[in-house]
Amino acid sequence: MSEQHTYRVIVRGTWEGLTEDARTRLLAEAGDHGMASMRFTEEGSLSYEPSPLKHFSLRYVVVSDAADGEEVAGAIAEDRAETALRALGYGFRDLRSTVTDLDTMKINRKSRSRR
Repeated sequence: MSEQHTYRVIVRGTWEGLTEDARTRLLAEAGDHGMASMRFTEEGSLSYEPSPLKHFSLRYVVVSDAADGEEVAGAIAEDRAETALRALGYGFRDLRSTVTDLDTMKINRKSRSRR
């Protein structure tokens, strides 16, 4: 069995071709999608600013084979983002992702003398 890694992926994009209904929904729900809602989840956590209603980000946790690397984790998250946004009827473009491998991330711990 291959080794699995956990990745945190931020998928960013730009709204495009939003219908009036979609724009109205996004503006009405903006309070639920601000800074306080930013979490990394398997389903994705959508965040955006209502004014101007231009850019958005989705945060994902992706677990995949370590051998596939960050590129595949980013592609998985972008696919999840496309699927979710289309299901909601939101137009978008220019998806790009930033990936962090939590299993290889170095954690700087304070030494006892600094506490």
